[in-house]
Amino acid sequence: MLLTIDIGNSQTVLGLFEGEEIVEHWRVSTDPQRTADEHAVLLQGLMHNHPLVGVGGVDGIALCSTVPSVLQEMRDMIRRYYGDIPSLVVEPGVKTGMPVLVDNPKEVGTDRIINALAAVHLYGAPCIVVDLGTATSFDAISARGEWIGGAIAPGIQISVDALGARGAQLRKIELARPRSVIGKNTVECMQAGILYGFAGQIDGVVNRMADELADDPNDVTVVATGGLAPLVLEEAEVIDAHEPWLTLIGLRLVYERNIGTT
Repeated sequence: MLLTIDIGNSQTVLGLFEGEEIVEHWRVSTDPQRTADEHAVLLQGLMHNHPLVGVGGVDGIALCSTVPSVLQEMRDMIRRYYGDIPSLVVEPGVKTGMPVLVDNPKEVGTDRIINALAAVHLYGAPCIVVDLGTATSFDAISARGEWIGGAIAPGIQISVDALGARGAQLRKIELARPRSVIGKNTVECMQAGILYGFAGQIDGVVNRMADELADDPNDVTVVATGGLAPLVLEEAEVIDAHEPWLTLIGLRLVYERNIGTT
């Protein structure tokens, strides 16, 4: 079985693959203070009761990270606790099969390249990946399967936190759909502004990208992923598909390309 680990700024998503099928997944907070030993205890606790892990164990690990301090501890954890099995940390120099046509390919987050790879594998190209996490990122993939750039905006949770922190009469709110876009109280007004504002942002950015990606924008497939994607799926008009495990699928594909199947 292949263990895939996607370390994001706020949350870490883990998935177990048996062949091409994801058979289990977990989401935990990303803690830069967590040590290699603590990471090992957490992983072993999550996997302990899974029947498939108990039978054959994990025989491969693929990992990517946007948090350098956590990545260092994860490398140490893999070396100490899983040193006898093949492992892959996706970083510059690792073969992904995805051409990156930007000014400095090394500064592009590995999770964005992996998402693009998985999107092309699942839905074809051209396509746009909208990842709603700590930041909202937009990744544009050409008809030839090339990552040609994108856009990054503050994420939904960042905006909610900023409103609560900087607005004298505002407070933190639940990220939920209000009764109407015309709020009847402060909480509903904030919910409406966040939900429909971000849906409009997604539609606006994606439509502009699609105009540049293809002669017919309808040929561009738009794939949403990330922990906050479900919040806007019904409101953003441009999203064609929702794939919550897009990064994990991409990690599996890169592992197979570099090491082989498990």
